[in-house]
Amino acid sequence: MRLSHLADYAVVLMTAAARREPGERLSATELAGETGVPLPTAQKLMGQLAARGLLSSARGASGGFALARPPAEISLADIVEAVEGPIVMTMCSDSNNHDCILDAHCRVKPHMGIVGNAVRGALGAVSLEHLSAPAKAGVQPRQEKLWAPASARAQSA
Repeated sequence: MRLSHLADYAVVLMTAAARREPGERLSATELAGETGVPLPTAQKLMGQLAARGLLSSARGASGGFALARPPAEISLADIVEAVEGPIVMTMCSDSNNHDCILDAHCRVKPHMGIVGNAVRGALGAVSLEHLSAPAKAGVQPRQEKLWAPASARAQSA
């Protein structure tokens, strides 16, 4: 699984906004200049992020965008879903009815919701506050194992 360019850019924009003072208003032009995200893309994404309640917007001389919630209350999953829609691993695991030639015989389909929920849970465990914190030179973030195959769990027991 790989984030789309738009989801990646949305994360970059949101982390830049999170590094500002709480409530500070920002323009798409400022964030585009700071992050390198092309201005038309920044404008489009900021509109989507505002529509999904992650950014607040105000018009006028003192207008602009600001985080709608504290960075600790916004997850990576929230940002990805604001741009990409619900996190699902296969076409058949969302709520839409998709035609699939394997549907009548597929024994995996009933389990794909579990996989999608696990991925969303992993992305949901990463806060914007964490993503916007300065990385420490030479220090790798702690990696927690959120899931392991049954064979690995059996070996560790």
